[in-house]
Amino acid sequence: MEKETEKKSVKSRIVSAAWQLFYEKGYNGTTVDEIIELSGTSKGSFYYYFGTKDELLNTLSLVLDEYYEELDHTMEKDMDSFDKLIYINHKAHEMMEEKISIDLLASLYSTQLVAVGQRHLLDQNRHYYKLVTKIVEEGQKRGELCKERTVSDIVQYYSMCERALVYDWCLNKGSYSLGERSKEWMPVMMEHFRR
Repeated sequence: MEKETEKKSVKSRIVSAAWQLFYEKGYNGTTVDEIIELSGTSKGSFYYYFGTKDELLNTLSLVLDEYYEELDHTMEKDMDSFDKLIYINHKAHEMMEEKISIDLLASLYSTQLVAVGQRHLLDQNRHYYKLVTKIVEEGQKRGELCKERTVSDIVQYYSMCERALVYDWCLNKGSYSLGERSKEWMPVMMEHFRR
């Protein structure tokens, strides 16, 4: 088990370093050697996990999931479930706006539309879906979210709204703040499910 954790840690460091460099220098301006240097790993480790730099483009969901895991630990346990959903949406969109190049994000979203096989952003095993599901279940038990819809329906609608906000932001070339727009509109989109 320890070796598996160690492997995940190396992969995670490579992914985090890559996305930091993609943001700072652009995808084309980033080399594999720079990713290896910033991540503190080796060439062998890089090529163990990724055949090419291009394969890193499919790791956005890993970066986002790491952030959702951090958010999960920062929320107050007794915070209203509706407020938790709005909080994680706002914080994640704020992070995307600050740390992920809009051009790269737009490219990734478009590749997910034409991807054959698994679409990483829709993988139900992601920490993101587990966290949102946990919050919705908790909200229904506490009477903070409606029970007329299934947990799965609410989670699906929530994630659709999140993607819509990001898509619109990309379409508008970042002409407004994604974090602020999400803070304003996500509560409106989710209000129907609030008790």
